[in-house]
Amino acid sequence: MVWLHALVALWLALYGANALFTTLVYLRRRRQAPPPPPAPAAWPRVTVQLPVFNELHVVERLIDAVASLDYPRNSLQIQVLDDSTDETTALALARVEHYRRQGVDIGLLHRTERTGYKAGALAEALARANGELIAIFDADFVPPPDFLRRTVPYLAADPGLGFVQTRWGHLNADYSPLTRAQTLALDGHFVVEQTARQRSGWFFGFNGTAGLWRRACIEAAGGWQADTLCEDLDLSYRAQLGGWRGLYLPDVVAPAEVPPQLAAYRRQQARWATGSVQTLRKLGSRVLAAPRPLLTRVQGLLHLSAYLCHPLMVALLLLTLPLLVAAGDQRGPLHWLMAYLGFATAGPPLLFAVAQRELRPQPWGRQGWLARMASLPVLMLLGTGVALSNTVAVLRGLSGRPSTFRRTPKFRVERREDAWQDKRYALPADPIVLGELALAAYALLTVIVAVDRGHLYAAPFMLLYAAGFGMVGGVTLWQGRRRRPTSRRHLRHRPVPQGRA
Repeated sequence: MVWLHALVALWLALYGANALFTTLVYLRRRRQAPPPPPAPAAWPRVTVQLPVFNELHVVERLIDAVASLDYPRNSLQIQVLDDSTDETTALALARVEHYRRQGVDIGLLHRTERTGYKAGALAEALARANGELIAIFDADFVPPPDFLRRTVPYLAADPGLGFVQTRWGHLNADYSPLTRAQTLALDGHFVVEQTARQRSGWFFGFNGTAGLWRRACIEAAGGWQADTLCEDLDLSYRAQLGGWRGLYLPDVVAPAEVPPQLAAYRRQQARWATGSVQTLRKLGSRVLAAPRPLLTRVQGLLHLSAYLCHPLMVALLLLTLPLLVAAGDQRGPLHWLMAYLGFATAGPPLLFAVAQRELRPQPWGRQGWLARMASLPVLMLLGTGVALSNTVAVLRGLSGRPSTFRRTPKFRVERREDAWQDKRYALPADPIVLGELALAAYALLTVIVAVDRGHLYAAPFMLLYAAGFGMVGGVTLWQGRRRRPTSRRHLRHRPVPQGRA
């Protein structure tokens, strides 16, 4: 059991150490942004695709924003890819007809069967698209008017460029401690990780939205495929393995809404965990055998396997108590493993701090980077508390069985006074909270044993587990009890002719 614990601790520490390495790489390459290319002599035709499923709170906002894009009208097509089963379809169709009367080339493609989920909708709509470039925005995004004018020139100037990803901004970062913690993590990913990966020539992922694809790249890479829940990550890796390049533009920002409900955040994380591990199973061997430098291949595998840290965290918790009991009052290898793990865990906080420092040069004030870092303790508790849910999701991905795409509900929560509890799509508490609360109790028992046996070095880690699982389970139960499953919008659903676009 000692060796198993050692293996788990070292493997887990590898991800923390890699966060530190990635941060150092970013600091070296952060000034290596490519110069903006000139505007093309003739703007290429762009199709903007908006995949939605039951998004009555935000679908109008999305369509209004995309219809306001500053791009030549004769070179722009907008497709609303609607798989909805509620009033969303009627709302979307009304906005489509409104803008169509204004001369916008916009249509709605309604499917009555969600075959392939988002990947299936994108694949079906691609056959009806007339653009050589394909932009994608999820329902919770509000792209700025100049989005296409700032991104299209890169693809127009470089025929070997397959896709462009931009940075996610935040519409409701300051809504609650939960949203502040989420945006801290997202900024770390989009400011540091994505920039470091792309500018180092490593594999990096398309994030599913707020980006632009070359249609020829999609088709050459095998198209959208529905055998993973991360069709975006899957396609971007297949494209890069096929010789296409991607470009990340951190200075182009598309704001979006982050989940205000913890159950929604957990669901989002679980879907990403399952999908990334499915992509690892699907493409891991190709990444390992790719004609790329060893570091690039290793970084690709670390990227695709990142969510494995959660089952490792759960395993570390479960193994520590019996090892402490067996060790008695004697210090053994457990002491040194915990010390190394503590060093490695410094990587993610440093990554987050560097990201905030880049976004907010001033340290002080409400919007200073030090103030934003005050959300780090909540983020640490979140990252620990969702470990059980993500472990289940990872095991689902490793199993090879088909998985259901469970969308993240959006509520159009932008200001602090906005409420989500009385809106449709609010989620009830999931039974997994019982497991989270049980693990919180188990971690507290481990703390007691560690203190009693003189192994104080283990207590901080176990306290983090106890607080993390306790917070996630407790808040989920509290928010679930407050849920009132009603909607402020009672619209009669109007049927849409099948295949209308």
